[in-house]
Amino acid sequence: MVAKVSVALTAFVAAATARQFTVKNNCPYTVWPAVYTTPSPNTGYPDVETGWEAPPGHVKTFSAPDNWRSGRIWGRTGCDFSTPLPGSTQCQTGACNGGLLCDPQTGTGVPPASLAEWTLGGTPPNDGDGIDWYDVSLVDGSNIPVRIETTTNCPVADCPADLNQGCPDPLAQKDGSGNIVGCKSACFANLDGNTGGDSPLCCSGSHNTPDTCPPSGVTFYDHFKNGCPNSYVYAYDESSGTALWTCNTADAKPDYTLTFCP
Repeated sequence: MVAKVSVALTAFVAAATARQFTVKNNCPYTVWPAVYTTPSPNTGYPDVETGWEAPPGHVKTFSAPDNWRSGRIWGRTGCDFSTPLPGSTQCQTGACNGGLLCDPQTGTGVPPASLAEWTLGGTPPNDGDGIDWYDVSLVDGSNIPVRIETTTNCPVADCPADLNQGCPDPLAQKDGSGNIVGCKSACFANLDGNTGGDSPLCCSGSHNTPDTCPPSGVTFYDHFKNGCPNSYVYAYDESSGTALWTCNTADAKPDYTLTFCP
């Protein structure tokens, strides 16, 4: 009897400390949401498949543990999973290795894609400090307007604008008909030919500090930041004060809603 009570109590505590995540598709088109969890240092993963189909109006709710670290959710567009294709080429934007279900090890998603990111309960070395960190990242570009909201009135992180509209031509990702389906960052578009090397657009090499990589040196920074001021636009965008958001969980641990096309 004691053992049964202990098991039941453990299950109750686990349920009580889990967070609820709701993903809504308000877009007038189908979105294929994807979930990726960085394998290390995570010890807990969301209780949800790594990808699913969300037609217009679709809502899905699932739980994630308090110690979910470096998790991300994004929307894929223009997908066709009826025929196996190599690698991550089954969607116009946001495709991942694995097809509909993103591979848990390598299925991080192909830019450009608007990313919603979370680290719950603190970041190393302050794990368990009662702070959630979250953001909408456009560091590699964008594809769908998104919004993160909490149940505890913490700040909204979002990119409500359709940045495909007016996307500068060098950044535009187009479908076979010439329609813009995504807007790459200057770094991902490799405008200076130095991606991964010594690049002021990617904040790499000699530009790998906030002082040596100011937003003024990032081509088309304003297209993303003016359209989506509450998003994380480039590697050191924390200096804007409207890129990385926190929520103190001391009084109440928030649940989160992610909305596509808010």
